[in-house]
Amino acid sequence: MDDKSAPDVALTDSVLDLGILPELIGYHLRRAQVHLFADFARTMAEAQITPGQFGVVSLIGANPGLTQSALARAVGIERSTMVAVIDTLQERGMVERKPSPVDRRSYALVLTGNGENLMERLLPMVRAHERNVARNLSAAEKERLIELLMRLIP
Repeated sequence: MDDKSAPDVALTDSVLDLGILPELIGYHLRRAQVHLFADFARTMAEAQITPGQFGVVSLIGANPGLTQSALARAVGIERSTMVAVIDTLQERGMVERKPSPVDRRSYALVLTGNGENLMERLLPMVRAHERNVARNLSAAEKERLIELLMRLIP
């Protein structure tokens, strides 16, 4: 069957019209995120940790006793989603829930010894990842990019 609407030439990246996409911040952010997450996954393959899990473990390590609710707000995800993340990290022996000393209805999150050791191992790897993904930026450009991205968040 002959489809008259099909183009005569297969589109390649060099002739692909991206339409409005090049004008959209979200398009470029998503492409950058895909690239950064792929590099993070390669860098952290041995540790088997996702960017989200690293962020959570990092925040707990910097703020021992943080509640799940406060952590969810800091990361910008729903509390119910955070429960599943903490469950996973707890199953892996990296995070522990302890009764909150100030609110009996919530838990205080702390890193276990394994979690602390993992963070010590991960920090040089994360710094190497960061150097790799920012290799085409000067220190001032990287600082400016972070500043601009922060301005997008209300």
